[in-house]
Amino acid sequence: MTIQVITVPDLGGTDAVDVIEVCVAPGDIVEVEQSLVVLETDKASMEIPSTHAGTIVSVKVNEGDSISEGSALVELEIEAAEQAAPVADIPQPVEDAPIAAAPVVSESAAAVSAEQTVSVPDVGTDEDVDVIEVCVAVGDTVSEGDSLIVLETDKASIEIPAPSGGKVLSLSIKEGDKVASGSAIAVLLVESSAPAPENSAPVVQAETPAATHQPKAAAPAALAAKAASSDESTAEPDDGAYAGPAVRKLARQMGVDLSKVKGGGPRGRLTKDDIRAYVTKAVDVATSGKVTGGSGIPPIPALDFSKFGDVELVKMTKIQKITANNMSRNWLNVPHVTQFDDADITELEAFRKGMKAEAEKRGVKLTPLPFLLKACAAALRYEPAFNVSMHSDGEHIVKKDYVNIGIAVATSAGLMVPVIRDVDKKGLWELAEESNAMAKKARDGKLMPMDMQGGCFSISSLGAMGGTGFTPIVNAPEVAILGVSKADIKPKWDGQEFQPRNMLPLCLSYDHRAINGADAGNFMTFLVSAIGDIRRLLL
Repeated sequence: MTIQVITVPDLGGTDAVDVIEVCVAPGDIVEVEQSLVVLETDKASMEIPSTHAGTIVSVKVNEGDSISEGSALVELEIEAAEQAAPVADIPQPVEDAPIAAAPVVSESAAAVSAEQTVSVPDVGTDEDVDVIEVCVAVGDTVSEGDSLIVLETDKASIEIPAPSGGKVLSLSIKEGDKVASGSAIAVLLVESSAPAPENSAPVVQAETPAATHQPKAAAPAALAAKAASSDESTAEPDDGAYAGPAVRKLARQMGVDLSKVKGGGPRGRLTKDDIRAYVTKAVDVATSGKVTGGSGIPPIPALDFSKFGDVELVKMTKIQKITANNMSRNWLNVPHVTQFDDADITELEAFRKGMKAEAEKRGVKLTPLPFLLKACAAALRYEPAFNVSMHSDGEHIVKKDYVNIGIAVATSAGLMVPVIRDVDKKGLWELAEESNAMAKKARDGKLMPMDMQGGCFSISSLGAMGGTGFTPIVNAPEVAILGVSKADIKPKWDGQEFQPRNMLPLCLSYDHRAINGADAGNFMTFLVSAIGDIRRLLL
């Protein structure tokens, strides 16, 4: 075993830089090019990699220290074989100067293939950790440093890189497995060059200007030199984010604006985990349709209700969650106006009760709902401004030549709105049968998606549950909804005296983008008159 001191490489002329993050601790096992510390100059931040593989004996710097070129970073215990063939020192490019070509070895150095088993390194815990992502598949070709898998401990996510470049022959683990330090990950087919015979002299090409391949390990120093020598016109835009080059690269790959991500590292520094968490959250919100709030609306703060007394957490059903999200979205996007009126249903109720015997013969329950459906369908034809939807482009209104009406049904799983189609073309008995059948399907949980699509207008009735009025929320993309409350006997002036009449409270909510007050007035006036005298439905 040999102790190797890793020092700060040439920083491109910068005298002193700050240590903003120490990535290793004594006892850690590091691979070649694994980051040891992160430094920050006045123009850029850079990760300093290890030039050898081994075990950290001691760390010579602390976060917040100011160091310069040649300062000791860590002491590394390495194998003798590793000491004999260290990674080449980091070369420094000189501006406007030609770079010598690397020596080209003749074909007498043959390619040798060997299988290499990659295992889980020391992850800082004796407990098993979860494999949350497998980044490669059998047959993939990987380069040294490419991520093979991602592990998750109780404190962080860890990417396990490939120690060498090669082809993946087999994988020993899959996503969801639990592994520990030393567990086999994959078998790689690695190619290396065998040493040339002693009597063979290597053929060296002449120097050519700046056209040769530089070692991968030169990247951090080259970045530092570039940062120190470049002017503002070529520097990376200052987004105010506190992040290193590796994190910025990942953010660019994922299309993330760093200024919108909250850093979880030391002193608010952004890490790769912060980027992944931000993207995961954004994808979850986009795919779930969940409404998180309106523009500029602060969220409701979390509260521990258990400190006030006993509580129980009850998981919402899927229907309840969908309803909550739909209601929030509609309330935030639709400018609601609600108009109130009372309809005289004295004659309607007398007629409905008179049809009770015939309804029993037909096996149909005749409720006030079929009458409301017919009246609303006639009103939609009378005032077509209500039978529209706002187009998603914000520049058109979609006019509809069909009349489909949704009816809100309360079920044990939550509120559901099945749609009755072509209401204007159906009679009372047909509407009574269909509305009863749809309500039963809703309560039995047998509604299909198409049964709840294509509505032009909705009716939400509290019926005998009580209340004199409420403000129903428009079920977008519809532009209006009728709320029906409990009917009650009220005195009504007939021109000579007050008469007891059965009055039905109606609440009409509408989208003020598509419907103006005059349209709503005409609609409600027609609807009240049609309900008050059902003979008008024949006109």
